[in-house]
Parts: sequence; C-alpha cells; structure tokens
Amino acid sequence: MYQFDFRLISRQFTRSLITSHSVWEIREAIILRLRDSTGKVAWGEIAPISWFGSETLEQALDFCHQLPQEITPANIFSIPDDLPACQFAFESALEEMGTRDLIPEFSPLSPTNAQYSALLPSGEAALHQWQTLWQQGYRTFKWKIGVDDISQELQVFDLLTQALPNSAKLRLDANGGLNYEKAELWLKTCDNLRKNPELTVKIEFIEQPLPVTDFFEILTLSQCYDTAIALDESVATLQQLADCYEKGWRGIFVIKPAIAGSPSRLRRFCRQHGIDAVFSSVFETAIARLAALRIAAELSRHNRAVGFGINHFFTQAEDDTWPESLFS
Repeated sequence: MYQFDFRLISRQFTRSLITSHSVWEIREAIILRLRDSTGKVAWGEIAPISWFGSETLEQALDFCHQLPQEITPANIFSIPDDLPACQFAFESALEEMGTRDLIPEFSPLSPTNAQYSALLPSGEAALHQWQTLWQQGYRTFKWKIGVDDISQELQVFDLLTQALPNSAKLRLDANGGLNYEKAELWLKTCDNLRKNPELTVKIEFIEQPLPVTDFFEILTLSQCYDTAIALDESVATLQQLADCYEKGWRGIFVIKPAIAGSPSRLRRFCRQHGIDAVFSSVFETAIARLAALRIAAELSRHNRAVGFGINHFFTQAEDDTWPESLFS
C-alpha cells in the first residue's frame, strides 16, 4: 500500500509558445507523491496535452480526486488507456519506488546539450535565438512551421539555413498544420537544399506535416521525397503508435513518453519492433523528464538527439526544495 497525494501546478512560459494548434501561455500539470510504510517517497507527474490525444487536465484531476488515499500497484496497472498521461505518471512513480537507490548517475540520464534538440521560437525570432543556444552547446534544433504564411516562413528558413553552422542539424515541426500542397513545397525545398554543396546544414526530418487523419497521404509523401518524415501527433499514445505501425509506417516515430501511456508496455513495443524513435518533451518538470530520459536511454537506437531542450521557455526553474515544498 502507498499513501497517495497530489498537487496542481502551473508554470509561465517566458514567451508564448505558438504552434499550428494554439498559443500556449501557461503549462499546467499534476505532481503526485507516493509514500510507503517506511517513509520512502517517489514522485510522478501527469502532464497531459489534450490536443495531442491525451486526456485533458480536468479528466486527470477527476481521476486523482476519485482515488483513495491509499493505493496499490493493482490500482496503478488498472488505469484505463484513455488516461495515458496518468498511466505514465503513476507507473513511473512506482518504478522509482522500487529502483530509486539503483539509478546510476551517468550520461544517458543526463545528456549534454549536444545530445538535446533545442526548440527554437517560431518565426524570425529563431534567427536570433539559435546563437544563444549554440553557445550553450546545442547542435540540433527544432523550428515550428505551418504557423505563419508559407512564403514568409520559407524566407526565414532560407536565412536560418545560411546562418546555422555546417555541423548543425535542423528539424522542422509542422504539428499537422500543412495541407498536401504545402507539405510538398517544404519537402521539395528541403530536397533541393540537400543538393546545394554550399549549404551543409542537415535537415534531419519534417515532423507531422499533415493532420492525424491524413496518415496515408503522409505515407505517400514519405515515399516520394528524400527528406525524412517523422510522425508525432499521429503516434502520441501507445495505441496510436501500434496502429500506425500496423498500417505500414517504418519511418521515424516521435515519442513523448509522458503522454504515451504505460512505460512498461511502451518498452515492450519498441523492443519488439525495433522502431526508429526520437524521444521528446511535453514541457514537463524534472520529475517526468527524468522518467522519460530513462526510457530514451534504454530505447534510442539511431543516435538521435532527444527533444528535451526546452528549459529556456520557462521563467523559473525548480529549486532545491522542490517538489517537497509543494506538499508542506
């Protein structure tokens, strides 16, 4: 039996996070605490993103409120699949309860900035932000597209690829915000860039160019262009991940562990099928980030940077008293 408690938190972004889905100002999440009979404590974090296919924050709160103050592993492993962020948080806390003293402090759990992909702000702000991030050690960058007029974005893209050092890698994330014609234009532009000997910046992939409903169109595009395509929103949860694999996707899968669902089942799926996975953030705190990085350290197969370079988007980092101070 574990004593269970939870707290709702909110963190302010330093600047509005603009995607094709929405404008995001505040990141809310639920921090949960498990305590065993010896007083040992483990933490979990529920950080849903409903427009990615997870439960809403309200649904997660309702679930936490209806749980008893004492819970068992059976309670945790019976969390339904329509609460994937809750599955991740509770199961991660349970794993920490059993392995906390055995977790080594080594680089796969604490990647250097060179092993992170740093998220750039959308639009022209990226032309300035990348330099600061480069000085901090980042070598892979993600830039949001499908936010502004495509002609304007292509102009900024041209300037950005000319400005970035030769060893940089760039990921373009459309968040499903393009139509087929615009996706083709981006892919053609990236393919042409690959042929230009004067520009050696590597376009690693275009992420989720079309909406989730357009799976077979994305599959077709992936077979027509040299530039790689990665699925993101299409594979947000473990159920979606399995569905896309069954439909024939063998490209890159962007996996956000904190909303994917059960960590143990996610591990089984990735190991069974040997997929090319990029593990990415949902703007979680250090609690869920550490749990997600453990999974990434176990399952990454293609030496791809993990998408957790997002701390510069928050006004305040967690201090040494956190998260204990939430429950005092």
